[in-house]
Amino acid sequence: MSRVVVRGFSLSLDGFGAGPRQDLQNPLGVGGPEMFDWFMHTRTWQKMQGQDGGETNVDDEVAAQAMSGLGAWILGRNMFGPVRGPWPDESWRGWWGEEPPYHTPVFVLTHYPRAPLRMKGATEFRFVTDGIHAALEQAKAAAGGRDVRLGGGVSTVRQYLQARLIDELHLAIRPILMGSGEALWQGIDLHALGYECAKSVAGERATHVFLRKRA
Repeated sequence: MSRVVVRGFSLSLDGFGAGPRQDLQNPLGVGGPEMFDWFMHTRTWQKMQGQDGGETNVDDEVAAQAMSGLGAWILGRNMFGPVRGPWPDESWRGWWGEEPPYHTPVFVLTHYPRAPLRMKGATEFRFVTDGIHAALEQAKAAAGGRDVRLGGGVSTVRQYLQARLIDELHLAIRPILMGSGEALWQGIDLHALGYECAKSVAGERATHVFLRKRA
């Protein structure tokens, strides 16, 4: 049975999951890449880029686990790109080039219809206008019993958390202070929503915290 998971979600010490002012030059917001520094050094990341090398350590181990067993992804529209409002055309095809790293169906939450977009490597972006529940239903159907991963951004994770639809969260907490950006925990009461900390693991560049629903 498919689980709904958040994995490898980078978070600053002060609770920001992305920097402010996303644009073409700053897809993760200003200062955002610093939160992902733990991932960029891993062998898993280098392999995803078609390159050799990279570190093999705790950060790499959890990064590899975060990419395994996935049958579908769900992304918020801002994770797909910087275009706002109605799609002016279909020229924007994502941040990742012609072969994105997903290799599964990816369901993009949006208010504006768009035809599915097939990419190299078995990634297909499907645009869902009926909300988070419809996207999850479609993702589970496509996943074939494997996990559905929420790739972000912050708003998408918050919506699924508030609806109590996430089974497990892996947060990579970086020892940095962002000061501003997209706050994950604002107005969120994890305990009241039924979550607990299952374990935490110290990595080389991040502390990995695993949350799950209480039994």
